[in-house]
Amino acid sequence: MSPVKIIDVKQTILDENNRIADQTRGDLKKKKLFLLNLMSSPGAGKTRIVTSTIRSLQGEFRIGVMEADIESDIDAKRVAETGVRTLQLHTGGLGHMDAEMTRQGLVSFDTSGLDLVILENIGSLVMPAGFDIGAVKNAMILSVPEGDDKPVKYPRMFHLADIVLINKIDTLPYFDFDYQKVVDDIHRIRPGIPVLPVSALSGDGMNKWIDYLRGEIRSWQHL
Repeated sequence: MSPVKIIDVKQTILDENNRIADQTRGDLKKKKLFLLNLMSSPGAGKTRIVTSTIRSLQGEFRIGVMEADIESDIDAKRVAETGVRTLQLHTGGLGHMDAEMTRQGLVSFDTSGLDLVILENIGSLVMPAGFDIGAVKNAMILSVPEGDDKPVKYPRMFHLADIVLINKIDTLPYFDFDYQKVVDDIHRIRPGIPVLPVSALSGDGMNKWIDYLRGEIRSWQHL
């Protein structure tokens, strides 16, 4: 009997995804275009952080936004009100973006003349964490109402992130949320990662996020 050939399909798919992601980053570097992958669970405040970020940086950088969603265009319409170039990406039922979807989005978007593209990924702490999309940086948002156990329950997402924003800190008095525990848990997963407390609603702490992003964009443009 001839031996049965075994192929690790998952690994094959991820290898191809990572190849496209690396190629995308190379293309972004040539164009001096910064792609930010913004991830969170539903309701964590991604879109408000996107619009606040746009308003803070609009005078310095030419910005575009790609909104990923399974079906709707609600968030894209909110972002478009800021006046930036906006593209809606529908994933056809998939709960994540991958490198090829992102590449197609960038091609369709026509990024000429842009300095920063923000991809607002689909709301989930599971699927988006499994795919390198070719972004320059991955930012993750955890909101206070979600609870302080999320780093322990979803470590892969926090391991992927380059920075974590803990949003809705204005609600801390109303929830059983141990802020220091969260920071400690995150640093056990990803030592040294910046963790910033913010409130996109009140604006508290947003200046530190803007300073971080501004510095990363400038560094990418001048490497």
